[in-house]
Amino acid sequence: MKSDANARSAGGPFYRGLIERIAAVDDGNILRVAFFALLAGTASVLFVDFRELTESEGAALAVPMQPILPPFNPDGPADGANPNVTTSPQLLEQPLEIALGTGGELKLTGSIDVGSAERFADEIEARGEYVQTVVLDSPGGSVMDALAIGSLIHDNGLATKVAAGSLCASSCPIIFASGAERIASTEAAIGVHQIYAAALGGDAQDAMRVAGTAMSGAQTTTAEIITHLTKTGVDPALWLHALETPPDRLYYFTPEEMTRLKLVTEFVEN
Repeated sequence: MKSDANARSAGGPFYRGLIERIAAVDDGNILRVAFFALLAGTASVLFVDFRELTESEGAALAVPMQPILPPFNPDGPADGANPNVTTSPQLLEQPLEIALGTGGELKLTGSIDVGSAERFADEIEARGEYVQTVVLDSPGGSVMDALAIGSLIHDNGLATKVAAGSLCASSCPIIFASGAERIASTEAAIGVHQIYAAALGGDAQDAMRVAGTAMSGAQTTTAEIITHLTKTGVDPALWLHALETPPDRLYYFTPEEMTRLKLVTEFVEN
């Protein structure tokens, strides 16, 4: 849990100003963006996949993160996107369902729970020759599973898609960014926010140890995300919006932003 001091430092004028200066001066410099992301990681406790956390901290109590659903971030830009999500919250809150549809579409619906990547890999191994496009409708979840799913999509040259009224939030855009073609409706809801560790120890000493593990892991995870975005051809500056958006809010990307950040390669009507 972040302290008041950490919350103020992570969201204060200094860090917002630093974000603006780096984005303006070194927008194309991958190393600088990566360095800043790692620096920002030391200012706030980000989400660390609790599978790895519990392996190193067996005594810790892992508290699963609840899906973050709309509305958009009210503290963000006044002209920011505020898309309409038509998928029911009950469906989005369910563990990730992987279903093979028609036309070579593999649909991923629901929260990215720990173990999703293994189930996805099994599906690709069994039916990969039929899969052309991975269709996403998810509020996010396990970051490490999202990275693993994304890597498999990238390695197999699959396309990704978010349809009108569908949600792709939190860690889900990592998967979406992995497609060889990245197709989205202008009415799709694609957004990011801070990802954080929701694990507490049984006593004060355990809590401090878990917090230290989370801080170190957060920096490594942030570096992995930026490296992955760079590999897939998406501008890693996209993740700066995640770092400055509180975990109980979402920063939704406008179609113009998604084009500029190279997140979407093709817009469709549905």
